Amino acid sequence: MLFVSSKNVLNRIRFQLLFGIIVCALVPAISYHLGNIPDLVSRPASLYSLFACACAFVFALFIFRRVVSLPGIGIFAHVLPAAIASYSFALAIILLGRFNYSGVIIGLSFFFCVAVLFLFSHTLRLAGRRRFYLVPSSATELLREEGGGKYELLEKPEIPNDPYLVLVADLRADLDPAWETLIAEVAVRGYPVYHIKQVLESMTGRVQIDHMSENSFGSLIPNSVYRRFKRLIDVMASLFALPFLIPLFVIVAIAIRIDTRGPIFFTQRRRGYRGSDFNIIKFRTMMPSATAETDRGSAVTKDDDSRITNVGRLLRRTRLDELPQVINILRGDMSWIGPRPEAIPLSLWYQEEIPFYIYRHILRPGITGWAQVNQGHVADIDSVFEKLQYDFYYVKNFSAWLDLLIVWRTLLTVLTGFGAK
Repeated sequence: MLFVSSKNVLNRIRFQLLFGIIVCALVPAISYHLGNIPDLVSRPASLYSLFACACAFVFALFIFRRVVSLPGIGIFAHVLPAAIASYSFALAIILLGRFNYSGVIIGLSFFFCVAVLFLFSHTLRLAGRRRFYLVPSSATELLREEGGGKYELLEKPEIPNDPYLVLVADLRADLDPAWETLIAEVAVRGYPVYHIKQVLESMTGRVQIDHMSENSFGSLIPNSVYRRFKRLIDVMASLFALPFLIPLFVIVAIAIRIDTRGPIFFTQRRRGYRGSDFNIIKFRTMMPSATAETDRGSAVTKDDDSRITNVGRLLRRTRLDELPQVINILRGDMSWIGPRPEAIPLSLWYQEEIPFYIYRHILRPGITGWAQVNQGHVADIDSVFEKLQYDFYYVKNFSAWLDLLIVWRTLLTVLTGFGAK
């Protein structure tokens, strides 16, 4: 997490790497050979497996540490995805390279890896329970409202007697010299000092936006290297998924045709990458009359909307109606992950009501995204403003690790139906 102290030895990366490689690679390999080291060394399959397990654990640990540093994360819930992703990748390399391997060693290593990550996650959770000390200001009151009893407001500019001290302050406020001296002394002594905006973003997963002057757009420009790499991933994933999706498309198309008369697909003009318009492709989930392009009311889907068909309700809950957008991804209109593209009348409406709304178009829109897995479907202006904060957080923290987290939470969303309308 953002506030984990390096003073806890279990949270130090060097200890975690050494401990994990021993437990998750050496122990399974030695156990498989009943402690017979010469037998282990003489068998290429065992050596390949040992090396693969060591690499898989390192990758799993790296994923875990990056993902749990993101806001609103249930630490324990992301142990299994990190382990599954890393060991699946290692096993794929082994199979593609046709290396000899031991399934027993890799299987034991996987279970040990899960246990070790649970141990590390437990220490992270304990570390996250300590209190944080706030330098008094109008902004820090917001943090007390969000975080409850975790935050203690300092009454006087003295360093608290706490070996795990974490100080939070509004570093842009005009503070009294005594408080500024306190902040400097805390930093000099090696304790972490965080700006309140950084803490709020970590807690909520949103970038607070009130005035144009409060935003440093230079810091919100997404990573250009990963943006190019992500486009390659989008195309490869789409081409890989198409053979599996086509049979599913046929089944869904038949179900739609049996349920109601009308077209199988629904197309609509949406505002996307760099403000360009494009035609989004989805399975039709509503009655054909609900296709107005210029009517703001028709573009908004309400709770329990009467226009949704029986099959459409199921498609929306499972998000299967979104799958034809793989064509939009191949065209370059969209990505698998990104801010959700809005209908043109809604986009124009939001742009009139919300300052610099257009900035969300700096990235390709996505089938799923950070706002979707945190907030679900929205329609009113207040909810859209909150959604924009999620979108800006995604732009600011644009990375493979955030995308990996969104993929995992999207799978959970599909299973639970969160945010469907």
